[in-house]
Amino acid sequence: MSSPAPKSPEQSDKNKKYDRQIRLWGEHGQNVLEGAKICLINANGIGCETLKSLVLPGIGVFTIVDGSVVTEEDLGVNFFLDSSSLGQSKAAACMMLLQELNPDVNGDCVEESVDYLLVNRPSFFDDFDVVVASNLNEESLLRLSNCLWEANVPLLYCRSLGFFGSIRLQIKEHCVIETHPDNPQFDLRLEQPFPSLKKHFESTQITNKVPWLLVLNKYLDQWRQENNGKIPSNYREKLQLKEMIRKGITNDEENFEEAMKAVNTAFGGGHITSSLKAIFEDDACNNLNKQSKSFWIMAKALKDFVVQENNGMLPLPGILPDMTADTESYINLQNIYRHQAMQDADSVYRRTQTILKELGLSPDTIDEKTVRLFCKEAAHLTVIRGSKISDEYERNNRFLNEVDIELQGTLTEHYVALRAYERFLTECGNIPGDCYVENDTARLKTVAYKMLADLGATQATLSDDMVHEICHYGGAEVHTISAFLGGIAAQEAIKIITSQFKPVDNTFIYNGITSETTTLKL
Repeated sequence: MSSPAPKSPEQSDKNKKYDRQIRLWGEHGQNVLEGAKICLINANGIGCETLKSLVLPGIGVFTIVDGSVVTEEDLGVNFFLDSSSLGQSKAAACMMLLQELNPDVNGDCVEESVDYLLVNRPSFFDDFDVVVASNLNEESLLRLSNCLWEANVPLLYCRSLGFFGSIRLQIKEHCVIETHPDNPQFDLRLEQPFPSLKKHFESTQITNKVPWLLVLNKYLDQWRQENNGKIPSNYREKLQLKEMIRKGITNDEENFEEAMKAVNTAFGGGHITSSLKAIFEDDACNNLNKQSKSFWIMAKALKDFVVQENNGMLPLPGILPDMTADTESYINLQNIYRHQAMQDADSVYRRTQTILKELGLSPDTIDEKTVRLFCKEAAHLTVIRGSKISDEYERNNRFLNEVDIELQGTLTEHYVALRAYERFLTECGNIPGDCYVENDTARLKTVAYKMLADLGATQATLSDDMVHEICHYGGAEVHTISAFLGGIAAQEAIKIITSQFKPVDNTFIYNGITSETTTLKL
């Protein structure tokens, strides 16, 4: 076999440029990001801050949709505009300055309003991977929500008003393989050692040079013999096992100390979690067709492997924690786990190919590398099914029916206040507080009361302070608030594009006055 061609200088430079983010989502994640198409609706402060944080890591293409021109007000809240931009197309000016941040990214602009496109060119949005929109009135938001839901295009809707803000993710279904949990549990199979591991345990003498896993297994066997074969499951039993290991120490043996520390976390891997059980029981997993996502085809193959072949256990990930040991001992143990992981993944891959054949799909639809990754991450697979933004605005909305009458003083009140602001824009035709703060305060309170009544939350009310605060802002953004929210929105967009990490599900609220945040599922 010939050796692979060396990487070109351009590739090396690119890897160096994006090194830190590649460490987060890998080269495969970076490649997906570089092929992504993003649409930004409204080039205001929060919109441009979001796009900035997507251009810098190297998205493929972005398009700005905005039919307005740059005004004096824009200069105070939009970092990407200056006095020379006054009177120019806001979309074109922001596109040019944002594109300068990263020559790898291509920019485009459409100098039309979102309302014009929704009426005359609704299919315009169909080819984007994510649409980011901000600060729309209620009518425009509902039309955009329905259009993108039908096109199955994810929407990130952002609000930034004074010191308040929110981010709402609308997505039909999002399947995540690489969730990157904060504290993953290593799957060591000490409770049920596979044949090659069991043989290794039996043939290896315990010294201060072997990995702590072998030490722990030795004393676990002794403990089980004294306790009818059970596994220590509570604090008292694990303490007994630790004491057994402690008594076995004859010198300064670091691997014994590590074995004692590992007692609390070494057991329980490889079992089906409640979230994975829900995936196995999902209709999308059990009723496959030619339109099924690769995720669900692999989930079905995984389920069949677990149930029919592997005694209810997941495929082995093949990952070991760091251990104090001599190099040969650790590598031998590592190779045993890796070999078993490859065997398990091969079995799942064969089942995947069988399913593809039954569905009449090409065997190249899912490659072996993807199946290996799927098996490695099997314990943490996640499926998120979202809701449509326009459904929140229906009468007798379930969420607001459950809102406590003590709405005031909570971050949910901020959500309702921002919703009332959008309805005011639609019904009254102007920004609340733009000219007459006191007059608009009374009008906004009336709009909020009617909105809550329509939604079935008849006992809930907004505080006078909250209504006055909204009108006091006069529709203005605070750049630091928009920058903070834009960074979060970009982070969520990257999660969606790369299908890595769990995105917000589904609403994020921020109060910049108290630096409080919360998430709501609407």
